[in-house]
Amino acid sequence: MPTMLRFSKHPRTAAAVVLVAVFMTNLDLLIVNVALPAMGEDFSGGGRDATLGSLSWVLNAYTITFAALLVVAGRAGDRIGQRPVFLTGIAVFTLASLGCALAPNLGTLVVARVVQAVGASAQIPTSLALLLATVPAERRTQATRSWAAVGGLAAATGPVAGGLLTAVDWRWVFAVNVPIGIAALVAGRSVLPKPAAREAGPLPDLLGALLVIFSIAALSGALVQAPDWGWASGRTVLLLAVAVISGAAFVLRSLRHPRPLFELDLMRLPRFGAANAGSLVFGVAFAIMLLSNVLWCQEVWHWSALRTGLALVPGPALVPVVTLVTARAGQRFGHGPLVAAGGLLFAGGMVWFACFASVTPDYLRDLLPNQVLTGAGVGLALGTLVAAGVHAVPGHRAATGSALVNSVRQISTTVGVAVLVAVVGSHVGAAPLHDFRIVWCAAAVLSLATSAIGVHLSRGGRSGQTVPAASKEPEADAQALADAS
Repeated sequence: MPTMLRFSKHPRTAAAVVLVAVFMTNLDLLIVNVALPAMGEDFSGGGRDATLGSLSWVLNAYTITFAALLVVAGRAGDRIGQRPVFLTGIAVFTLASLGCALAPNLGTLVVARVVQAVGASAQIPTSLALLLATVPAERRTQATRSWAAVGGLAAATGPVAGGLLTAVDWRWVFAVNVPIGIAALVAGRSVLPKPAAREAGPLPDLLGALLVIFSIAALSGALVQAPDWGWASGRTVLLLAVAVISGAAFVLRSLRHPRPLFELDLMRLPRFGAANAGSLVFGVAFAIMLLSNVLWCQEVWHWSALRTGLALVPGPALVPVVTLVTARAGQRFGHGPLVAAGGLLFAGGMVWFACFASVTPDYLRDLLPNQVLTGAGVGLALGTLVAAGVHAVPGHRAATGSALVNSVRQISTTVGVAVLVAVVGSHVGAAPLHDFRIVWCAAAVLSLATSAIGVHLSRGGRSGQTVPAASKEPEADAQALADAS
């Protein structure tokens, strides 16, 4: 590996810049959910309502683009240098946030969200490398845990921040990124270290990235539009056909391309394949829970965005706490038992809500138990599934494995939102309680499937037995630790 400058002249300021930028990007994933109903009200009018199906693209356009470009941006950082790619990502994300805040219509907002995702995909994979370059080797684990903890802090802060900002105007959900991004960009140019580029050669398969976007976007489009178009309509069938054909083309191209976007041969590793299957099904359930709770509180209970945000704090706040408390249990018993327990708890939370939810608000009886059970379930299962996937590959391919795992997580979010829209329908305010119960039960079934995968992982032995040569790849191990956390 080429020699790289590991220390900044201002290490604490450099680390703060990286962590603030990562916090801003993670926070944006969560606060947009709370603001979605307000966007719908603002963009309705002129004889055309902003339906849930059309609003879902505010979320899905971001996650699809992010999933497809994550690997490309990471490799670009390795080739060009982590610092310029990271700073470019901040600049693009900040400008796109301004575009989101000023969007005159829903179509413009969706396009701006795509550009936002481009900026985020450049920041996330390069941020950890820059953070590690600010500290000596013996402090890398501590620095990596700080990097991972930012995601948990953003999750706990997101609902309240989203509620507070939306109470003023939903556009502040995006506008707040502008001063933060400008400050991070100005400071970053002065204090961030300059690690040398670590590899040469071409970027990963860019056509493969486009095929992923086409496939997932077409599948999502078919699901969200089918309630209005009809499941047997020509447009729905056409989108499903595009999803299948482009998906199949992507798989074939990935198996043959010298530098594929995703190294799908890793899926042949039993534990890696199982962990990714678990991440996919649990991610769908998690996305269903997250958005359905927001819609239920605001559209059915008619709560304000701020009240909704406060009501949803317990679940996200529990995630980092449970993850931290159970970290040693994962080292002692392996990944499987934690995944199985997490799936059961999450399923219990969804079943509870399905059984007790009423159109008459009763937070202590209906939503709070759901938040506690699902929050504990996510804390046990989500990060553990990522860790199981990353630890199932050889140390020298840990970065590649973590990129694939994170892309699967983003894809699962897109599918979960689309499934929710397909079941509840585009006009959520008119959806009967029965439809919500169906989607909550579907999330519970997916969670139980996750538990079954956890049992399968348990039979494979403890996680530490599947990590050959990990100690020889400290930076890959740091990336794996961050993803697992």
